[in-house]
Amino acid sequence: MISLRKNLAVTLCLSMLLSFSYVEAQSKRKRKKDAKTEQAKPKPAPKKKGKIKDYDKVITKDAITDDGLFKVHQVGEKYFFEIPNDYLDTDMLLVSRFAKLPSGLGGGYVNAGTKTNTRLVRWQRFKNKVLIKEKSYSAVAQDSLPINISVQNNNYEPTLYAFDIQAISKDSTAVVIDVSSFYGTDVKALSGLPSRFRKQYKVRNLDKSRSFINSMKSFPENIEVIQDFTYNASEPPVNTGDESISVQMNQSMILLPKDLMQPRYFDERVGWFTLSKYDYSSEKLKADRKTYIRRWRLVPKDIEAYRRGELVEPIKPIVYYLDPATPEKFRSYMKEGVELWQKAFEAAGFKNAIIAKDPPTKEEDPDFSPEDIRYSVIRYVASTTRNATGPSVSDPRTGEIIESDIIWYHNHLRSYRNRYLLETGAANPSARTLDTPESEIGEMMKMVIAHEVGHTLGLPHNMAASYAYDVENYRDGAFTQKNGIAATIMDYARYNYIAQPGDQNIRFIRQLGPYDDYAINFGYRYYPGTNSADAERTILDQLVSSKAGDPKYMFGSQGSRFDPRSQTEDIGNNSIKASTYGLSNLKIVAANLPQWTSDQTNNYEDLGELYGEMLGVWNRYIGHVTSHVGGVYEDTQNPSQGGNVYTMVPKAEQKAAMQWLHKNAFVSPTWLVDKNILNKIDYAGYTERLRGLQARHLNRLLSFETLGRLIDYKALDASNYSALEMLRDLRKGVWSEANFGQNVTVYRRNLQRAHIDQLGNLMTGEMNRRFSRKYYNVNQSDVRALVRGELNVLKQRLRTASNSAVNTETKYHYRDCLERVNSILDPK
Repeated sequence: MISLRKNLAVTLCLSMLLSFSYVEAQSKRKRKKDAKTEQAKPKPAPKKKGKIKDYDKVITKDAITDDGLFKVHQVGEKYFFEIPNDYLDTDMLLVSRFAKLPSGLGGGYVNAGTKTNTRLVRWQRFKNKVLIKEKSYSAVAQDSLPINISVQNNNYEPTLYAFDIQAISKDSTAVVIDVSSFYGTDVKALSGLPSRFRKQYKVRNLDKSRSFINSMKSFPENIEVIQDFTYNASEPPVNTGDESISVQMNQSMILLPKDLMQPRYFDERVGWFTLSKYDYSSEKLKADRKTYIRRWRLVPKDIEAYRRGELVEPIKPIVYYLDPATPEKFRSYMKEGVELWQKAFEAAGFKNAIIAKDPPTKEEDPDFSPEDIRYSVIRYVASTTRNATGPSVSDPRTGEIIESDIIWYHNHLRSYRNRYLLETGAANPSARTLDTPESEIGEMMKMVIAHEVGHTLGLPHNMAASYAYDVENYRDGAFTQKNGIAATIMDYARYNYIAQPGDQNIRFIRQLGPYDDYAINFGYRYYPGTNSADAERTILDQLVSSKAGDPKYMFGSQGSRFDPRSQTEDIGNNSIKASTYGLSNLKIVAANLPQWTSDQTNNYEDLGELYGEMLGVWNRYIGHVTSHVGGVYEDTQNPSQGGNVYTMVPKAEQKAAMQWLHKNAFVSPTWLVDKNILNKIDYAGYTERLRGLQARHLNRLLSFETLGRLIDYKALDASNYSALEMLRDLRKGVWSEANFGQNVTVYRRNLQRAHIDQLGNLMTGEMNRRFSRKYYNVNQSDVRALVRGELNVLKQRLRTASNSAVNTETKYHYRDCLERVNSILDPK
């Protein structure tokens, strides 16, 4: 029985286990089946980022809309652009500039109104995105030519930002994108802080909690965005404890014309700001480099009257508005300075081509803003910087100037007052005061504005224009009243420093001249019937060629510093003669400086300032003569005109310049060391300041560039002044005391040591490829051999001189110089 019960129990247990296993297996099968069924069921699709929504869900009933170039919508804290399809793949200009900024940011030339970026952009659709692409026209080809494919492939344009399309307009003619992040975050394409600022001020990042979009406004052809950005920075320019830099940026985006202005070719014989591009459509064996001038688009209202030679108003004149911040007393002078150019435009056949206006009132134009790219403005900047500038914005496709802002810094007139006193005070009684008459200050301001307007019209500096007039003409009252002091306002010729005491009816301040009429005629004359830049080329060449040989129409680039006729701050056709007159006047000013300043103010602040600037005037007069040594004339001309473009300054003129320098620059300048001035303004440093000035001109003579030009031109023509002759003439003059057994003053001792030091630099130094205009291998040139020879001659002279010197200081000086020479010749 027991056995049977055991068997029944075992059987029952096995049965239960089998039953459990079966149930478990069935359960697993069910779970698997259920899982398969679950997987087979379609899940709801996850919401895709960037999915296009219904228009009303994006641009809600709460949207604030401004209609213009694009519709701009504000919905809560977000901003949207509604971009018409017609404006996709359309050229626009994106201009970034400061609207407000902290004092001292970037130094003296960064201010409200300063541009930080200018980019040509296009909005392009790509699938469900809109891209903003930066486009370049530096390389072009005709669309119909196969090479245009290669031009596009090898000039791929960067994408500045990619936007998801949020919605499509109800009529399907526009796309809606969210631009909040583009304008509200630190996008480098828009930033006012370039990498050098970020490094200088140790900028860490943009503080999003203190940064926001201030406003967006849409106008028919432009959109204006104001951003307030605050950056975390370890070393900000001001309020260093805050570790913050706050700026307000203005972003202007303007539609560029679909009807392109006909470009005009640049002629290097006439000065213009330019743009260049490489045209691969050329049939030649290389791409054509085409250079066009930058200019405003002026088209006469009445073409037939213009053809007849009548003066005609342009369809759209050039208009400048004054900054609302401009002091009332200066406004008339500024407007006159702008409209002085009306006469020059008459030479091109236009009347009332350029106009100046007061800033509109809120009632006249509630949207007026100096940052708005629709307006050209003369910005008045509260800054201690002493300058004015004339930048502009132009269409990179054609050179058409779209807008410009002239910058006038508040303290600039102080520089003009000071130079007026220093450069004309000897011959001009009204300049002998710190309180210059307002009428004369106004005349100066008018001419500075005219100069800056010239830049905004497309004209660069023309440093050869003052060479047009004979030096003696500057002492002729009738001549100066008619012609001023240069053939153009675009030269750095500010005052007549040649006129001498007793000369009558002299004009001391610059004015516009015949070159200005000529240049405006070249750039702005409208030629009906010419439908391409090539069609105008022959006409313009004839115009320029007709003026060849007349110094009034000569152009001298500011970069041609090797040409003594093309210098900054000089006047007259003979620098040696002009600087002689200038120094004669400056000596009179130096003797009277306390009387004209501190005696009137009962303090020494102005005396110290003017004395420092007087040394600068002396430095300029000397520099004008130094440039003759190793100088080269640059006469830009076409092959058909004949003659050379580059000609060495005649030998006799170079030797005369060297003699003049020994007499006026390298002597002991005792008249500049006036104890009645120096012991009132500084406690030390008197001899060092003069050493630095004299050494500057000595080093220019003993530069690799000067020696290289002398060696080159001697190789071309044996009659030219040679490097060896120059080195000998310089040594004999600098060390004249050693030849005659004379004692040496402290100023001359400093100069002589500077001479040895610079010869040492020539023996061991190298030219800097980056900064040298004409690099050459110094070590394999004649330079070292010539300098070594001069050092050996000087060594023999010093041995003799050191033994015969009577004055102890002179004896010690010669012995020291001998050791210096020995260490150069035998450094071991």
